[in-house]
Amino acid sequence: MMPKKPGLKDIAAAAGVAVSTVSHVLNGTASISEEVRARVMEAARELGYLARRQARASIASLSKVLLAVPESAMPSNDVNLVSWTILSALTRDAEERGIRITPFPIGPDTPVTAVAEAARKAGAEGIILFNDDREPLLKAIAESGIPAVLINGEDPYMHLDSVTPGNRFAAQMAVRQLLALGHRRILHLTWNGRKTVRRRLDGFRDAMAEAGRPDEDALVLMAASFTPDDGEAAMAAWLAQHPDLAGVTAVFCSADNLAFGAMKAIKARGLTIPGDLSVVGFDGVALGELHDPPLATVSVPMEQFGRAALGLIEQRSLGGDRVRAAHRLELGCNLIERASLARVRR
Repeated sequence: MMPKKPGLKDIAAAAGVAVSTVSHVLNGTASISEEVRARVMEAARELGYLARRQARASIASLSKVLLAVPESAMPSNDVNLVSWTILSALTRDAEERGIRITPFPIGPDTPVTAVAEAARKAGAEGIILFNDDREPLLKAIAESGIPAVLINGEDPYMHLDSVTPGNRFAAQMAVRQLLALGHRRILHLTWNGRKTVRRRLDGFRDAMAEAGRPDEDALVLMAASFTPDDGEAAMAAWLAQHPDLAGVTAVFCSADNLAFGAMKAIKARGLTIPGDLSVVGFDGVALGELHDPPLATVSVPMEQFGRAALGLIEQRSLGGDRVRAAHRLELGCNLIERASLARVRR
């Protein structure tokens, strides 16, 4: 005879609450105290109910998540469009699921243990770490035992689950298209950023090597940072040193912000886009479409990061103490071809 599957009555009896309370906790349909909610969730986990409901994607297992964000990513301005698009979508997804987000700013002097401490103090069931992939910080959060996900960062040690764009493959895809349009000598404008940015440089080099282009055709120009002003300064300096363009016909930028600055410098030099130089960005922020000419770019699915991160935290939370390898979720990107990109003139 098959064993009886646990139901709401069994959980209610184990937790010492009413069946209606169990229903509200599991479905997120009413405000329940943290103490009662924790008791119900623990009973449901021990009875094996959570694993069964998880497969049916029908349980609201999270009520509060700590969002750890570097202070530099928090100001709302044109430079931080990527950060704000991701964070706004995350906030919206959390609200729809009845999950409270508690923000926690990370400064340059914030101890690596402070994030987990803040999560415990807030009673958060999970941590979302945004844009900060320093290894000591990732390790400290992993050792806390609190389910956590890194958004828009890379964890080579696989301490935490992570959600990131497919940076390397997306960059390779964009450069392949440049090559298909006849561009052979391409300048990659980037900066000495985090691992995610370096993956875009890897993808650029992958595509050039795959096409059999010599190293001297895969030029790399480093800007001081990812801001439009620094992109403009780096591009202007390069153009001053190479008035004949040194055979370069396209500029592939590792961020739209850099592309905006590069376009300004190119036009200030009296050159045309895409007549003299095609320009391609990376991120897909809304401002790109408003530029003259509209910016071709690798579009990152920024609206999907939060939903994916919450799902990963929920899966790890439902798993309880079972050992579960870290998951690295890379989201696919696509190339949006606009007027800043054209075939090489013969």
